[in-house]
Amino acid sequence: MKAVNEGLSAAPHSSPADLPLGKLKVYTGPMTKTSVQPNTSGPKRGGSTKVILFFTIFIAMLGLSVLFPIIAPLSRQLGLSETQAGWFSTAYSLMQFVFSPIWGSRSEKIGRKPILLMGLVGFSLSFGLFGLFAHLGLTGALSGTALFALLVGARFIGGMLSSATLPTAQAMMADLSDKENRAASMGLIGAAFGLGVVFGPALGAVLSGISLTTPIYFSAGLGLITALMAYFVLPETRRADHEVSSAGDRRALLTKGAIPLFLAVSALTTLASVGMEQTIGFFVQDTLHLTTAQTAKTVGGMLAIFGIVAALVQGGAIRPLSKKIAPSPLITAGLLVMGLGMFLLPHMSAYWPITLALAVIGIGSAILSPTLSAALSLSVEGNQQGTVAGLNSSALALGRMTGPLIGTGLYQKVGHGAPYLFSAAVLAVLLVVMLVARPQVAVQQETVAQRT
Repeated sequence: MKAVNEGLSAAPHSSPADLPLGKLKVYTGPMTKTSVQPNTSGPKRGGSTKVILFFTIFIAMLGLSVLFPIIAPLSRQLGLSETQAGWFSTAYSLMQFVFSPIWGSRSEKIGRKPILLMGLVGFSLSFGLFGLFAHLGLTGALSGTALFALLVGARFIGGMLSSATLPTAQAMMADLSDKENRAASMGLIGAAFGLGVVFGPALGAVLSGISLTTPIYFSAGLGLITALMAYFVLPETRRADHEVSSAGDRRALLTKGAIPLFLAVSALTTLASVGMEQTIGFFVQDTLHLTTAQTAKTVGGMLAIFGIVAALVQGGAIRPLSKKIAPSPLITAGLLVMGLGMFLLPHMSAYWPITLALAVIGIGSAILSPTLSAALSLSVEGNQQGTVAGLNSSALALGRMTGPLIGTGLYQKVGHGAPYLFSAAVLAVLLVVMLVARPQVAVQQETVAQRT
């Protein structure tokens, strides 16, 4: 780790001022250790790096989403309440809220790649611990408060370390993209997430046929494989001459232009979405009167369709739409569509109607996620990409932290349809705010050094 923390030493034998105009001088002085290598990739290499990054995020999301169908039945088999199950996501997201901006800023200093690798390894470690404690609970070796505390503790570790993954991936995509293609590049990350959601729940449903902890161990192993793949094939994207932003810059961004509003929309739409995700397993089991095994397989199939729709929108529709429509109108459209799906969901009582409502939610979410990321990225300069991505991840974590507790609490105390009507109301309020405020993206100019 010592090498990671060393900066790029000043070259004693030459400086930019020493170079004659119109000449190219090759530096031949002594080399010093650094964790950040110059990004000399041209357009061709940048494209290949985007593909590698796409598959890295896809595999990481696949490992996370295999758990979606099993959390509800696993919690009930462990004797935990719906609200206690909500704490698994809240604990994870609390740490993401605290650490995401830290890792985003850290990636500006020591490079993107080491931070991304740490996030992937931390993901694997936390899932391994969660699977172990869940297994001990299922066998009777752990129970009650001790079991719940250890499971939540594993999620704390996961949120603290794996929170480095998303902001770093977004910053890497921003490093590789110019202004005109920024939304499309963020859509590529969204498509990777969407495809992970397509295959993950279906795979989790299949693996749950072995045991409810098998998908958890699968995720832990997949995280390590992804980290190894990224280590060997993913290059560093941050330039060695990249100017590092400071903590003061992070605070200044919170009051700059439309950035605070975009962050608020990001947090609250995530709150609405995660409230649905944390309760859909309970809703499907109770509405369709399914067993634990049937619930995992049924929810897995529904979420696979949800993911297919989202991936198609993010991977295909966002690119042409982002070139013709400004971010603010796209965000407004996403809020409208997602809110409609949330309103429809509690009124459905059969497999395909429920799946249809989830697909509508998926379309709205697929429009919102990459558009918000692009709007934030376009609002800052090149040396602030990691910082703003960290702030966005922190906003997402804030939504994930509060959404599960609100959603599961409403489901348990008020009624089975309450979480979705609440989410629809939140999205409706955001829609009104966007229509009134009409925020504009203040596109920042980049220097040649930042983009070449």
